[in-house]
Amino acid sequence: MWGFLRRWIPNFGWISLTSNPIDSLLQGVIAACAVSILNHLLRINLHIQYLNEPARVGAKVPRLHSQRQILDFLHLCTLTILFSIVGSRVSSLVVLEFSLRIISMLLSNNHGSSRKQIFLLCQFSVGCGMTASLSFLNEGAPHSTLSLMLSTSLAGLLMWYVRKLVKHVNTMYELHSKERYCGVCISLLTTWHQIPKLLCNALTVEFIVADAAAVFLINRDFITTSEAIRFWTPLTICYTLLVIYMQEEQKQNPSEQSIYQTVGVRMGGLLILTLTVGTWADVLHVLLSLVGEMLCLLQAGTMIKACRQQDSSEVNHRGTVRQPQQSVQQRSRVSDTQILDHQKDSS
Repeated sequence: MWGFLRRWIPNFGWISLTSNPIDSLLQGVIAACAVSILNHLLRINLHIQYLNEPARVGAKVPRLHSQRQILDFLHLCTLTILFSIVGSRVSSLVVLEFSLRIISMLLSNNHGSSRKQIFLLCQFSVGCGMTASLSFLNEGAPHSTLSLMLSTSLAGLLMWYVRKLVKHVNTMYELHSKERYCGVCISLLTTWHQIPKLLCNALTVEFIVADAAAVFLINRDFITTSEAIRFWTPLTICYTLLVIYMQEEQKQNPSEQSIYQTVGVRMGGLLILTLTVGTWADVLHVLLSLVGEMLCLLQAGTMIKACRQQDSSEVNHRGTVRQPQQSVQQRSRVSDTQILDHQKDSS
C-alpha cells in the first residue's frame, strides 16, 4: 500500500519519504495532544492556586481558559501538521538542545525560572521528544500503523478529558470547592499542588527516552565513525555556546522579550549547524520548528505572565517575611542596651 501511495505523492525534496506518511501524521497528532495536555494541566494548576492562595499569587491572574475554541482547534491542527512534517533528525536536535539546557541549569543552580515557567517554555520540545521517541520505538515494527492508531486514540481520549476538566474547573470549581459536594473538585482541592511534580516526573521519563532515541536516530545516518565525529564536534560546540549565551541573557535581561530572543538565537544556531553539516530538508525543518516554537509561546503567553507575576510576588513575600525578623532582632538589641544602661545607673 505504501509503495502505491508513494508513486502518487510528489517528491518536493523537503518531505521525508523514507517513512510512511500515515505514521508521520499519527505521530504528529500524538505530539500535538501531548502539548495540549501539558498546557491544560498547567492552566488547572494556576487557576486553582489563584483561588486557594490569592495572597501568595498576588494580583488577579487573567482568565486562563480560552473561550475561543476555534483558535484552540486551529492551534492543535497547526501543531499536528508541523510535527508531522518536521523530520526525526531536526526533532532529535531540538530534544538534545533542550536536555543540555536543563542539565546546565541544574548544575549551575540557576533557579531564576520556576518549574511551571520551564514547562511552558518546553512545549514544542515535548512534541519533538514524542515524535523522536515514537520514530525510534516503531522503526521496523510489523504493525507500527496499528500501534500508532491505538496510541492516537489514547492520546485523544486523555486530551478530551483534560479539556473537559479545564472547562469544569474554570466555571464550577470556586462554587463546588466551597459547597463540598463535587467529587472532582474535592479531589482537585487536595491534590492540585501535586500537578507540577506529576508533570516533572512524566517529562523526565519522556526526555530520557527521547535523548536515547535522538542519539540513535542521528547516528544511523552515518556510515563511518569519522562522519559521526564531523557532525558531533560542531554540534557540541554550537550547543555549548548557545547554553552559555542563554544563561547570561536570562541573568542580565529576565523579561518576556528575552524569551522570544532566546528562541530566535537557539533556532539560528541550529540553522547555521544544519547549513554546515545538514541537508536542505533539515534547514526547512528548522524554520518550521521556529514557527512551532513561536506558536507555543503565543498560546501560553497569558500563563507565562501569570508565572512571572507569581514569582515576583513570592520574592516580595519573602522580603516582607524577612523584614519583621530583622526588626525583632534590632528590638532585642535595643532592649539589651537599655537593660545594661539601667544596671550601670543603678550601680
